[in-house]
Amino acid sequence: METSGRDSESGTVTLHALSAGHFTLPEYQFISPVVETARRTVPSLAFLIQHANKSGRITRIVFDLGLRRDTNRYAEPIRKYITTRRPMTTRPDVVEGLARGGLTPRDIDYVIYSHVHWDHIGEPRDFPDSIFIVGYGALDLRSGAGAKLRGGHPFFEHDLLPESRTIELSDPKEERGVSSAHQSSVQNFDTTRALTAFKHLPNTLDLFGDGSVLIVDAPGHLAGHINISVKVTDDRHVYLAGDAFHDRRLLTGEKDIGTWRDVEGHVCCIHADRQTAAETIDRIRKLELDGVEVIAAHDPEWENLNQCRFFGVTIETQP
Repeated sequence: METSGRDSESGTVTLHALSAGHFTLPEYQFISPVVETARRTVPSLAFLIQHANKSGRITRIVFDLGLRRDTNRYAEPIRKYITTRRPMTTRPDVVEGLARGGLTPRDIDYVIYSHVHWDHIGEPRDFPDSIFIVGYGALDLRSGAGAKLRGGHPFFEHDLLPESRTIELSDPKEERGVSSAHQSSVQNFDTTRALTAFKHLPNTLDLFGDGSVLIVDAPGHLAGHINISVKVTDDRHVYLAGDAFHDRRLLTGEKDIGTWRDVEGHVCCIHADRQTAAETIDRIRKLELDGVEVIAAHDPEWENLNQCRFFGVTIETQP
């Protein structure tokens, strides 16, 4: 089943989930209070967004690529780190999910990363024709800017993205929608800024100029962390929250953001900036109270309840 909408001003948008692996989290690193030994297996969700303008031209976007199907292809520090995240499965991956609905990576115009942590980057080389889009500050992480981070994995692959096909969005405090250093690689990319297009969201980028797909600045978790809002009908929006939160109990207020001490006694948090992350969660909470459907990248309950919304899944109806 797919979700779509059309009005007099915007094109048609369809949104589907894509499986991109599962892994296991120690809950104390994400929520508090919690039993220290509690562990939870979660999905790494990706999403396919298809936008058809009023002329019928279709633009296809994949938001996040999840786990890399061959974990041996991660850089050695990441391979070492993910031993703490087992059990883990990496199939089906995004490529297989697209194939189930009749698409290949060459059909994808843009891959947008919520951020560049290992469990979202997948295998970029699978998408040889796609343009990659990352949030402001994400490219600096490749050169060691995240080395002082504690809690979140601080290693980022320096050769992750193809230079000639990568866009880094500009600082959301500035007026430009795309960093001028990468603008030459963009064709037919609408960078109209819509600062007031969506309630509670202070910094957004309207991809198609019709309010149907917004890239949203979602600071706190990691430099360059962005979300996507999709207008699926005239009165219904779906908000793809990435790693703004890792457990729905943070959104409901039942739990707080977890912290812990490392072997050296330093206080760690899975978010680079815990206070800013809490402010982002608060904004998202207000969206949900306004009737927006919010989907985080690692929500097993959403996955279990929405198998019919994965790309290529056909639900047979009884006569």
